[in-house]
Amino acid sequence: MTAEAPPRPDRPTARSRAAERARRAAGRTTVRVWTLTAACLVGIAVLFAVTTGAIAQARDGFQVIGHGAGPKVAATADLYFALSDMDAQVANVLLMGDEHDLGAGREEALRRYEQRRDDADSALLHAAQLAEGDDAEQENVRAVLDGLGDYEQLVAEARLLNDEAGGGAGQPPAAVVDRYREATDLMRLELLPKAYNLTLESGATVRATYEDRRSATRLGPVWVALSGAAAAGALIALQLYLSARFRRRYNPALVVATAGVVGLVGLATLMLDDQAQQLRTAKEDGLDSVLALSRARAISTNMNADQSRWLLDPERADTYAQGFLEDAQTVLYVEDAAGEVPGDLAGYGAEVDDAVTERGGYRGRMLGFLGEEVRDAPLAGQAAAQQEVLRAYDGFLRADRDMRLIAESGREREAVSAHMGGAGSVEDAFDRYEEALIELTDLHRDTFDEAVRAGDDGAAGWDVLLPAACLAFAVLVLAGVRPRLAEYR
Repeated sequence: MTAEAPPRPDRPTARSRAAERARRAAGRTTVRVWTLTAACLVGIAVLFAVTTGAIAQARDGFQVIGHGAGPKVAATADLYFALSDMDAQVANVLLMGDEHDLGAGREEALRRYEQRRDDADSALLHAAQLAEGDDAEQENVRAVLDGLGDYEQLVAEARLLNDEAGGGAGQPPAAVVDRYREATDLMRLELLPKAYNLTLESGATVRATYEDRRSATRLGPVWVALSGAAAAGALIALQLYLSARFRRRYNPALVVATAGVVGLVGLATLMLDDQAQQLRTAKEDGLDSVLALSRARAISTNMNADQSRWLLDPERADTYAQGFLEDAQTVLYVEDAAGEVPGDLAGYGAEVDDAVTERGGYRGRMLGFLGEEVRDAPLAGQAAAQQEVLRAYDGFLRADRDMRLIAESGREREAVSAHMGGAGSVEDAFDRYEEALIELTDLHRDTFDEAVRAGDDGAAGWDVLLPAACLAFAVLVLAGVRPRLAEYR
């Protein structure tokens, strides 16, 4: 009996082999579709994260420059002005003696003194807020506060002695002058330098923050464009694969998603570019100019106080005249075509005359706070204001020269009147100069406010638009691939 042979395994038929290949191909296709889909979704997520971060950086820059430290620094810049004007008003009160109606009058001088004292308190509060976390700056603020209390005590004593003496306008008694010397030395040699340093330190903090935020804001559009390009590239790759694999010309959902990504990237890039430009305008054309002009006003007020000190204390007249010249060169530094710098008030005044009257054809150089501002190309509406500031400053210097000539001729009472009287006096010329300076400052302040407002408005709505758009793109991607994957179920 012959043994039976073992059963032979069935050989795969051509149909079964084709089916197996089809299953494997379907598996590979599914993996590739899901891989490309995941790449698209990741690309959209990265685009969302990068754009959100760029917008946050821009908003942070405007928060610091436009709503936080920037306005506080502008307020601290008023500290130097407030302190200078306090001392100027004290000198004016002492110069009046018992002639209380001279110039704007004793009551007006005392009112301005109290107003400036309140302004100084407010500026010191802002300075203290900016100094949080910095022990050196906090100590500086405390020193100014303590010194201001000592100054007010000395001023009160000088005023009391002056009222008791009851003399006419001009040089008060020696005891009054001695007490005022103590007060003004405390102001000029300690309080004003500390106040100036506070403004410089606060300004440095804002400048460092601005540079950091502006750099991030300028790079934002680049990163958004790169992440958008990656997302769009993944979407295009997915469309090409589906087109080749399923023999369809295009996928409507993916086309819409791709167009949406490109459109969103374009809008975000334009918005971030505008944010960077508005931030630059707010800082450089707005805040920087406001600070420079505020410092010019503060130092000019100290010049005005030096005029009163010069009349009040003849023994120190040369010191106060030199201080006036040094402050004047800080406000508007001039040198002639040969590079020579005037060494006295007469020469300085003559050079300023030439600089103002020749303006466009002046061969020398104008620097300092005013020189830097009028040298740059003015923004809309600023050219006339710049020219008016220069003319008014020149008029202030002319009035000062006339007053000094009267005093040097021995007519002390007339010199005081020339300084504090009505039309044509030094105070009248200074008031016109100060008004012109305030007008120019306000124009730059308007530029600052408009740029900050434009920056805030430019980023408005993106908290809703960005996540809604990216979520819609993700839904469109899934909607575009779902029918194709369903074919393999």
